[in-house]
Amino acid sequence: MSDRLLVGICTYRRDSIAETLDSLRATSDCGLDVEIAVADNDLAPSARPLVARHAAGHPMTVTYLHAPCANISIARNALLDHAYRNGFRLLVYIDDDQRVRQDTLPALVAAWRAGAGAVLGTVLADYGSDTPEWMLRARPHDTRPQRGSDGACRWGYTGNNLADLADPAWAGRRFDLSHGRSGGEDTAWFAGYLAAGGRLVHAPEAIVDEQIPPDRARLSWLLRRRYRMGHTHASLGMRGKGVKARASAAAVAGAKMVACLGLAAAGGIPARRNPQLMRACLHAGVAAHLLGARQISLYGGNGGEAKETDHA
Repeated sequence: MSDRLLVGICTYRRDSIAETLDSLRATSDCGLDVEIAVADNDLAPSARPLVARHAAGHPMTVTYLHAPCANISIARNALLDHAYRNGFRLLVYIDDDQRVRQDTLPALVAAWRAGAGAVLGTVLADYGSDTPEWMLRARPHDTRPQRGSDGACRWGYTGNNLADLADPAWAGRRFDLSHGRSGGEDTAWFAGYLAAGGRLVHAPEAIVDEQIPPDRARLSWLLRRRYRMGHTHASLGMRGKGVKARASAAAVAGAKMVACLGLAAAGGIPARRNPQLMRACLHAGVAAHLLGARQISLYGGNGGEAKETDHA
């Protein structure tokens, strides 16, 4: 395994993959050989012609992988396998609705060189002109890591992250297919890495811009997303716990939900009220999972992919 870097991009029926590939043309030198692989998660290889057109003349080698179907974990694992099979030490995941800034890869690599086995960048939402004012103020689609009191990142996400596959904490780690349609597969992947002793840091200068389409610039979408995130957090945090512990945690989550609803009622303006409603849905998802509710599916289907990233 050599010190080479693979940029892995999962795609599912999104023409915006063209902008993602084009943004990588202008990336600054990070001191390593860099290649790109695109994993198409559609049943048919629908993205192949578009990827081929934008790969022509690209300064980086671009490889197309067909990884069906409609389960994001399958596509992520295909990129992981491609990296291992071809001897890439570093794997950077970027999403097909993101544009990479010029200094993103150098910032991720610099943080890795400082002694981390995994690095998270920052994702900034690129909102359209018809985005509600409260959303522009609250920016609920931005993604930055949460940190503990020791400054370490408490969880991870794909879509602007780097993994050093030579780190023993990554050994044998795969994306769980059971999360591949509901979302949260990246949270589970990083949770396993951290549990194995991995070190996860934040590189705030590593920024990608993520397009937010109109169907995701809605409060209803955000509430559903947070509800699903609650399911994921509960499934990871309460794994192996007994009935009594799960019931107690469900009661705590229910109390937090009620408190958030109270804060939302007192919030007044939407920029204060709506984030509390989202937190209430997160806690509702935790309680629902612990009480046996079925997790919703957010990937695949005729409407395409509803990409999920677990952040609060």
